Amino acid sequence: MKKYNFNAGPSMLPREVIENTAKQILDFNGSGLSLMEISHRAKDFQPVVDEAEALVKELLNVPEGYSVIFLGGGASLQFMQIPANFLIKKAGYVNSGTWAKKAMKEAKLFGEVVEVASSADDNYTHLPHNYEIPADLDYLHICTNNTIFGTELREDIDAPVRLIADMSSDILSRPVDVSKYDAIYAGAQKNMSMAGVTVIIVKDDVLGKAPRELPTMLDYRTHVEKGSMFNTPPVVPIYTLMETLRWVKAQGGVKEMDRRAHECAEALYAEIDRNKLFRGTVAKEDRSLMNICFVMNDEFKDLEKSFLDFATERGMVGIKGHRSVGGFRASCYNAMTMEGVNALIQTMKDFEAQH
Repeated sequence: MKKYNFNAGPSMLPREVIENTAKQILDFNGSGLSLMEISHRAKDFQPVVDEAEALVKELLNVPEGYSVIFLGGGASLQFMQIPANFLIKKAGYVNSGTWAKKAMKEAKLFGEVVEVASSADDNYTHLPHNYEIPADLDYLHICTNNTIFGTELREDIDAPVRLIADMSSDILSRPVDVSKYDAIYAGAQKNMSMAGVTVIIVKDDVLGKAPRELPTMLDYRTHVEKGSMFNTPPVVPIYTLMETLRWVKAQGGVKEMDRRAHECAEALYAEIDRNKLFRGTVAKEDRSLMNICFVMNDEFKDLEKSFLDFATERGMVGIKGHRSVGGFRASCYNAMTMEGVNALIQTMKDFEAQH
């Protein structure tokens, strides 16, 4: 039976990316050594880092004056590394979900933090809107896609201060005006690679301004100057990242990923809205194209486990919702196909017909 991977992360990768990585794990570039055991200083590996960096810049149209670096630690490390490097006196955070809240908590260790806006009182069922951004902030931090709650900001806002974004779960799924941001960071295990590498895009002229002495590993300048090679980088995830970036480019780039994201999400949301058994969990204007969250309508709540079992038998993997929301979550990252989405839609229709 064919499986359809709707996991929220680590998540689905294009099949050819998996196969190409697997070949290199067995024998990297005909060296007789596995990609897992080569030195990151090996002459054959430096071109992998260089190509991955170049492709990030090409696909996202990164302007001159920005660096791209690859680090470990996930976005969770960036929650601390961002304020360590950029918080001078006061930072502002938009609290739009669990990860934004976690980022805000870490920033408080480095200085004053202002919650500029929040949708926590409504259990993050919508994005904060129409909020004022104080002009005296060192930076404003936003999370563009909220994986757990299924909301997404799919546009680049105008801010009167430096703008920093966690784009872990929607990077490469839409065009981005990088020039509006001083830093963008993304854990790779959604749209870019396997878990283990984090991509950071940072504006060079904002580095080195922190009023504190930083540990060497936490200073972005360390990694910019060493080309992500200050310490042993996550070799296999970086290789997988390069393969995924090649795949995105071959498919038509970020513009095509954006088109596919709309196609998949709009079809699935249409079924959620039509089907008498289900309802969406967030405001329609803020619905994520990456993480589609839905629950059983109240009168069919007792069918939740039955539907999960039914969908699992049909090959749907990873659709159980996060405990903060309950119900179901279908993550439709770049590698998801309309075939997979249509299979889930048919599963929902067939279950409705039975009940």
